[in-house]
Amino acid sequence: MNPSSTGWIAKHQPVVNQLITQQHLQSQELYDRILKTGFFYGVSVTTMSYGAKEPLRWTEIERTKLNFFDCLYFVYYQQYQAETGFFDKITSFYSELNPRAHRYFSGFSKPKPTAASLEKIIQERIQTNEATLQKNFSNLITNALLFLDVLCFEHFLKDPEDLNAYAIQLEATLMNVIWMALLQKEEKEHYDKLLLKLFEKSLRYNRNLKQEAQTLQELPFEHFNTLFAKRYALDLAALAIWDDAKLDKTEFLFLNSFGTILELPKHIIDQSTTYVHDFIQDNRHRISYLNYSNPVKHFYNQTSQTVKVLILRNKKRLLQELAESKDLVVLLGQSTVRDLSKAEKKRVKTQLLDICKSVPSLAIFMLPGGGVLLPLLIKFIPELLPSAFNDNRIDLTADKDHDTL
Repeated sequence: MNPSSTGWIAKHQPVVNQLITQQHLQSQELYDRILKTGFFYGVSVTTMSYGAKEPLRWTEIERTKLNFFDCLYFVYYQQYQAETGFFDKITSFYSELNPRAHRYFSGFSKPKPTAASLEKIIQERIQTNEATLQKNFSNLITNALLFLDVLCFEHFLKDPEDLNAYAIQLEATLMNVIWMALLQKEEKEHYDKLLLKLFEKSLRYNRNLKQEAQTLQELPFEHFNTLFAKRYALDLAALAIWDDAKLDKTEFLFLNSFGTILELPKHIIDQSTTYVHDFIQDNRHRISYLNYSNPVKHFYNQTSQTVKVLILRNKKRLLQELAESKDLVVLLGQSTVRDLSKAEKKRVKTQLLDICKSVPSLAIFMLPGGGVLLPLLIKFIPELLPSAFNDNRIDLTADKDHDTL
């Protein structure tokens, strides 16, 4: 069975169905099993259904597909104690989430209630870390937010009337918790800001979400009324705080306070507080970007190098475009010696995006989340065009490089 091939759900469904029925899995046990796979952290190192007995050597994305399906299937089975009708319900669920606004279905806005349609939905929902610049810059975090779909599906099965309102509130509250978790760090880095942006770019149900609450007590947690929702919120907060060091006192107290507000038992709070650290330590050898003290820092540095290569390869075309944007060149030059005003920064961003549209290889910055790393483009242009910043002009004749579009 290959999760990358058509028909994988039909082959896999009997396996997870047998596991749930024969072992009489309950919510607590299933959550513990999924937690150990890394799915909640966005990096599935194994699967709940197969463990170490994988029929093939699956990729991390293929394992994520299986874990995602298992979670969706489990909440349906828990509600109805049967597999009949699952595809009707899951298709209705995703259709109800306003696919046009959120682009869940890509080219198939009216999917049929079949396993084949669900395979396409899952493929659309899972954003991979492969070919990062051609995909979405928020990939490190996006898969960590997949479980929101499971929570919303769980709610949909009980109360389909207010699904969108529930999804919006759930995500908004969770994002505010992540904001607060990041603020607990005694030593804050530039990369924490990037991490926050990556979380924000992974939002699915909200637009232009703002941080409003200042304390956990101000947040509405009435939607976090299931075991899955409560434990997931706490585990994601722990993921946001993690930075490959021991928890300091402020972080520890924050997570304990949050667990208490969610009315979780102490042993669950203790587990969530430390498990993300243990998981990452145990699985460094299996996940490349976890081999670094700060995976977001590694992601940023790797992407920075890739952007630099793209700029150098398209140097001639960039020079031509910049030659026609004298105002942009002047502003970029001034940005190296002073802080630009808000209006000037807006002009720089607008003109750079216009240039990116005209250079196919730089169209990556136009993709969802691409704006997060737009400052990298600004960072490398001074190195590319030193004369432009000294003289506010560009000498195209000085460049002999070939354009490699």
